[in-house]
Amino acid sequence: MHYYQFNIGDYVSHTRHLSPIEDIAYRRLLDAYYLSERPLNVGVTSVARQIGLREHEQEVGMVLQEFFVLGEEGWTSNRADKEIAHYRSKVDQASRAGKASAERRYNARPTDVQTDVQLTNNQEPITNNQVNTNICPPDGEPADKLPDCQHQAVIDLYHQQLPTLRRVEVWNDARKGYLRQRWREVAAELSKDKPTNGGAVLDWFNDFFGHIQKSRFLVGKVNGKDGRAFTADLEWILKPSNFAKIIEGKYHGSN
Repeated sequence: MHYYQFNIGDYVSHTRHLSPIEDIAYRRLLDAYYLSERPLNVGVTSVARQIGLREHEQEVGMVLQEFFVLGEEGWTSNRADKEIAHYRSKVDQASRAGKASAERRYNARPTDVQTDVQLTNNQEPITNNQVNTNICPPDGEPADKLPDCQHQAVIDLYHQQLPTLRRVEVWNDARKGYLRQRWREVAAELSKDKPTNGGAVLDWFNDFFGHIQKSRFLVGKVNGKDGRAFTADLEWILKPSNFAKIIEGKYHGSN
C-alpha cells in the first residue's frame, strides 16, 4: 500500500506515553508494514536497521512488543492486517470496475472507422478516428447520489505517484470536466456492488496512477524515431479514449 488513512485522534490516544524516539519508531514501523503488506522481520536488530533507527534498537524493540505480535513469520499487527485486507478488497473491486467500464466503451465504439495509432511530431499518440474526446459534462449534470469529485485530492495523488510527469499548474473548466466525468464513471462502477464513497474512488485513482507508472512509454522512457519521448500529463490521461486504453494496458506493451 502506498496510501493509508491516518486517524490523528486515535493515534494520539494510544501513543501519548511514548518518547519522541518511540513515537518515530512506531510511525516508521507502520509505514514499513503497510508498504510491504507483510510481517516485519523477526530480529529486532534487522527491523531497527530497516527503519533507519539502528542506534535505537531498544526503543524499536519496546514498540514492537507493545503494538505488534511476534509469530512464526515475524511481527504482525492485527489492525494493520484488517486495513490491508480491506484495501486489497477495494483494489480487486476497482480493477473489476475499470475493466468493465473499458469493456463497455470498447463495445460501444464505432466499427466503421480506422483506429490505428500513430505519433505526432511531439510523439503524442493519436488515433485516426474523429471521435470527439473534448466533450465535458456540464456542472449541473445530476450526480445520482455519487460522491462529489475531489479534484485536488486526485491531483495530489497524480503528483505523488507520477512525480516525473508534467505538474498541474492550471485547473480550468475543461480539465475539471474530464476529471468529473471519469470520477463519476469509476464511482458508478464501484457502487454497483455496494454504496461507495470518495475514499474508495480515491483508492481507485491511486492504483490507476500506479498502473501508469509501470508504463515506460507513458512516463517518457521510450524515445521515438526523432529521439524524443512522449510524456503524458493529467489532462491527456483523463481524455476518454486515452483513459480506456490505459486501463486496457495498451501503452504497457513495451515494458
